[in-house]
Amino acid sequence: MSGNGNAAAIAEEDTPKMRVIRVGTRKSQLARIQTDSVVATLKALYPGLQFEIIAMSTTGDKILDTALSKIGEKSLFTKELEHALERNEVDLVVHSLKDLPTVLPPGFTIGAVCKRESPYDAVVFHPKFVGKTLETLPEKSVVGTSSLRRAAQLQRKFPHLEFKSIRGNLNTRLRKLDELQEFSAIILATAGLQRMGWQNRVGQILHPEECMYAVGQGALGVEVRAKDQDILDLVGVLHDPETLLRCIAERSFLRHLEGGCSVPVAVHTAIKDGQHEDGPEDDPQLVGITARNIPRQPQLAAENLGISLATLLLNKGAKNILDVARQLNEAH
Repeated sequence: MSGNGNAAAIAEEDTPKMRVIRVGTRKSQLARIQTDSVVATLKALYPGLQFEIIAMSTTGDKILDTALSKIGEKSLFTKELEHALERNEVDLVVHSLKDLPTVLPPGFTIGAVCKRESPYDAVVFHPKFVGKTLETLPEKSVVGTSSLRRAAQLQRKFPHLEFKSIRGNLNTRLRKLDELQEFSAIILATAGLQRMGWQNRVGQILHPEECMYAVGQGALGVEVRAKDQDILDLVGVLHDPETLLRCIAERSFLRHLEGGCSVPVAVHTAIKDGQHEDGPEDDPQLVGITARNIPRQPQLAAENLGISLATLLLNKGAKNILDVARQLNEAH
């Protein structure tokens, strides 16, 4: 009996342990759903690895009584997760790409930009206004949004409406809409509603002529330590080439404009067919993104496109407009 027990113990010791990859995420339901989808893909690609999800709260999750544009912090939803990455408590972090600043702290990079879902904004109406559109809402109806970008565009397009800040995760904002009688509608990202399985709440999709979307909206970014080549190789297969190029162009545009949460910067991008030869690689990162498995030349072209458009707008007076927007935002 004891002989068999010893043999079993020795066999157990000889069995190699599966490597555990620790994945950081925010605690919200949407963040967990997004992280679960990335981990499911990685598990399918790497059946010999184990993945452990570690959830934590960020500054943006804790400050719920102030509009995002007023807080003045560039890494509201990323800082605590990056601290965990720096301390080697996690190996990679899954973010909504639009939450990641265009300049990352030293030592970090975006190792994967996953396939984008719809980047457009959606209108969710209070039950008594279902069937309406923003255009047909009554005069002085209050529309909730946490985004200066959305409010700035929609105020101009729909001057009969009033826009008011609404904070909280998706569940909280929908509850405020349905229960408080304060808002006639709220504006949310279509991708978030789709990922939560709440497509039936979408009353109107806002197309670019009504409201252009945020840089990186609808895409997920996987942040890693820039020198962790093993993990970079592991997540690099998640890059979606079209999403990657669009998001490099968008992030390059935003970085050159020096935009952020406190100014209303919006984009709309599309890929047109084109052939590119690969070129030499200097700095592996472009606007914080590392994608060694994607041809370099299209990435540089995307970055240059963003810079060119930003330069064009700056030459036409965009800097003055953004400066005034910042001042107005700080004054209110």
